[in-house]
Amino acid sequence: MSEAGLRQRLAAILAADAAGYSRLMAEDERATVAALDAARSVFRTQIEANQGRVIDMAGDSVLALFDIAAGAVTAALAVQQKLIAASSAVPEDRRMRFRVGIHLGDVIEKGDGTVYGDGVNIAARLEGLAEPGGITVSESIRTAVKGKVSAAFEDQGEQKVKNIADPVRAYRVKREGDAATRPSTTVGAIDLSLPDKLSIAVLPFENMSSDPEQGYFGDGLAEDIITALSKISSLFVIARNSSFAYKGQPTDVRKISRELGVRYVLEGSIRATKNQIRITGQLIDAIDGHHLWAERYDRKLDDIFAIQDEMTREIVTALRLRLSDGESAQIWLGGTRNVDAWTYALSALDLTLNGTPGGTAQGRVLYEKAIAADPGYASAIATVGLSHILDHHFGFSQDRDRSLRLAEEYTDRALVLESNLPLAHGAKGMVALYHGRHEEAVREAQLAVRLSPSDAFIKIVFARILIDLGRPQDAEAQLREGMRLNPFCPVFYYGILANALELQQRDAEAMQILERALARNPNYFSGHLRLASLLGLAGRLEKARTHAQEAMRINPRFDAGAVKSFYKTGDRAVLAKFTDGLKKAGLSFDGIGTDQ
Repeated sequence: MSEAGLRQRLAAILAADAAGYSRLMAEDERATVAALDAARSVFRTQIEANQGRVIDMAGDSVLALFDIAAGAVTAALAVQQKLIAASSAVPEDRRMRFRVGIHLGDVIEKGDGTVYGDGVNIAARLEGLAEPGGITVSESIRTAVKGKVSAAFEDQGEQKVKNIADPVRAYRVKREGDAATRPSTTVGAIDLSLPDKLSIAVLPFENMSSDPEQGYFGDGLAEDIITALSKISSLFVIARNSSFAYKGQPTDVRKISRELGVRYVLEGSIRATKNQIRITGQLIDAIDGHHLWAERYDRKLDDIFAIQDEMTREIVTALRLRLSDGESAQIWLGGTRNVDAWTYALSALDLTLNGTPGGTAQGRVLYEKAIAADPGYASAIATVGLSHILDHHFGFSQDRDRSLRLAEEYTDRALVLESNLPLAHGAKGMVALYHGRHEEAVREAQLAVRLSPSDAFIKIVFARILIDLGRPQDAEAQLREGMRLNPFCPVFYYGILANALELQQRDAEAMQILERALARNPNYFSGHLRLASLLGLAGRLEKARTHAQEAMRINPRFDAGAVKSFYKTGDRAVLAKFTDGLKKAGLSFDGIGTDQ
């Protein structure tokens, strides 16, 4: 202790505040104050239980000091878990969520218990990097608690924070095994309450073979069942991206039910050896834990497609679903019965849709191999058409007119083979949009949604068309439905939602969503480009230039022609705003203006 009554020491500092506190107070002061008091009690109890001391609880914030780093992390995890449990019956938009930041560093402690110093400042900055309901810690904390707490650490990279000279490496913290270590579902407020119709998640089938490559069969089996069930209008089916987020993890169907907002879960296993295959499956009511159906199939490998059909029929029967004649035909017609073609397509899907030039090209090569193995594989042909649309839209192609022409050729070819293929109709709608055939674009997209009402991707395609036709509010509605079907959605959903918000003059929300998308995928070209424009318009020029440069590094072919397709709209003012933002960010494309 110095003559001035100050003490400098090493401590773990926890800083927290309530996300959206001002909005909550404006909507209902009494309820918000009650929720804050309850949350403060939880913080105080857990801090003291883990050898910590509350320094301050001014307003909606919490500041605490711990002698042991592991105590700070353990307390934070317990607080977040208890707050989530306590708010489970509260509507999503009324829940009080806290951001928590933790740092291990030097503090200056006064005789009255107050603390100061860079350690406190860094903890506060880390709290600002945390998601609502989340925890972010510094490198010093991660190192100190490694192996001492039941938590997983996700690297958020080096962060430049206000009033701190050196970048701070940050880590997102989740309890080990917690589904929240997967991508966040909070892209705006997604209501995960049970839908009005029967709801189901189909998990990837566990690979029981010694060969990890055989895992493709389990993924493909689940994916094809999802595709079939998505065509049933009376059923709500979680998208592949979200149900596959549980791959390789212990199955807790009740937890999955809560996190995806569904009642029923299909799980199973697959073992392939030489020419034989064994598949097990069970359909579980996750609310009460009862099994509705279970079966085991021992067949030849070539029978995997027949097993898919049988399992789908058993699920429909177990759920007592009544199908129209059209739905029955849709479910059990089409697809491929060629194992090689099927395997190529499984490898290609994520590559094709990852929003990068290389991914689109690599995915197309694999799809072409699938088509060579089965020339009648309509969905593979339609997806090649979609890949050419992406090349045209993003400017990945050196000849964009040729890409659009190929997109139309492949789409029409797929529809000749399978006239009610939802993906092909969605792609045809995009082609029509780029040709200026607006009524046809909407008609094709609506048909695609009608043919596959639980297909999240089809809803996103429809939203994209609505945005470019100047209907951003309708587009946002489709996007929200798609995100509910796919809570762990790909980043391009975020980009399209940001576009819809921007067109409604909600630029701050759009920027927040784009930043979240880029945190998940730093090579997301569209995210960098849109964010560069919005930051440029907001006068944040240094950061705008950084994102503009990154966009051009990822896609150096992007030019004036690509801008017009990327932002396909009949509203010249919208295009002018977008390009003005890009110019402020350092990207100027000749030949673009309000008179174009």
